[in-house]
Amino acid sequence: MSGAAGASGTIQLPGAGGSLRAYTPRTEPLALSTGAPFTSRTVFSAAHVVADPYADVSPDAPAAVDWDATLAFRRHLWSHGLGVAEAMDTAQRGMGLDWGGAAELIRRSAAEAKAVGGLIACGVGTDQLVSGSLGEVREAYEEQLALVEGTGAQAILMASRALAAAASGPEDYLEVYGHLLRQASEPVILHWLGPMFDPALEGYWGSSDLDAATDTFLEVIAAHPDKVDGIKVSLLDAQREIDLRRRLPKGVRCYTGDDFNYPELIAGDDHGFSHALLGIFDPLGPLAAEAVRVLDTGDVKGFRELLDPTVELSRHLFHTPTRFYKTGVVFLAWLAGHQSHFTMVGGLQSARSLPHFARAYELADGLGLFPDPALAAARMKNLLSLYGVEQ
Repeated sequence: MSGAAGASGTIQLPGAGGSLRAYTPRTEPLALSTGAPFTSRTVFSAAHVVADPYADVSPDAPAAVDWDATLAFRRHLWSHGLGVAEAMDTAQRGMGLDWGGAAELIRRSAAEAKAVGGLIACGVGTDQLVSGSLGEVREAYEEQLALVEGTGAQAILMASRALAAAASGPEDYLEVYGHLLRQASEPVILHWLGPMFDPALEGYWGSSDLDAATDTFLEVIAAHPDKVDGIKVSLLDAQREIDLRRRLPKGVRCYTGDDFNYPELIAGDDHGFSHALLGIFDPLGPLAAEAVRVLDTGDVKGFRELLDPTVELSRHLFHTPTRFYKTGVVFLAWLAGHQSHFTMVGGLQSARSLPHFARAYELADGLGLFPDPALAAARMKNLLSLYGVEQ
């Protein structure tokens, strides 16, 4: 897809307060090839969904998804050797995508994974409920676990807003998660999502004291180590993740969900390393895959040289309010040509400002992430014109 027309010369990018700066786009993307899965790390990209822009729906109506474009993006990730973490926070779970939409997404993506031989794990939550008793929370989890395991996908037990509201202390988390782990037919990934991603998860594991919460989390794992493949930690605190992974039982993996500090956590240290399950690997997919292939050869320095420069973009996309990072992810997918429009389920394309989009474009283009830089520049100019920015 070419966007050469209108992409020559500089672009006037807006900053805070109405200022403009001239930016000269790249003319060539990075040369990144597809390839087989990795040997040194297990790496999942949490993938976004593509909205149907022609659906006549309101922001609070059930999501209208463009299934063809959504599945095509997953094939793109699989082609680079990445696994897909499906129906997670990045797919706007609980922020535009309800359980009905998530269930259909899981069924379709799991079938596609089987067809192409792609690695997939799917989110299991309780978003059938707004609130409920502990028994109702268990039943909601059980329904979703049965669906995911029925597709043949690995289950990711996601943090639950309903459980956070219903639980009176750590013992309730131990009971609910213990019940689910006994029921799981295969080892699952346990997901600890911090309140910066979802304020309703404040005090998860029964305490706002993260040390106490960590102890409860580890108690759940210690009671059922054969049913826990790994943990996915999204607390944006590198040292806490390092300390936690050193306390895991042998054979239980740590999948970093730290979109601020992922290069150092994946590279690891003398005591171990993290695998990855990251939202930022949606826009970074091909570059992240190239970096992990370098790491597979034992070249930690080369891995860091490729991945460290991406952190500035990731921190920009994930800045507070962190939960709106999905807007930047979909924006970059549009600029990269993975979808024909910048529309999101739930109308979430309005969740970030024009200066935020401008900086995201500048950083992503500087990294060479766009397969067709001219197309990206043309689309950026179109967006700017809608906001009244003259070029």
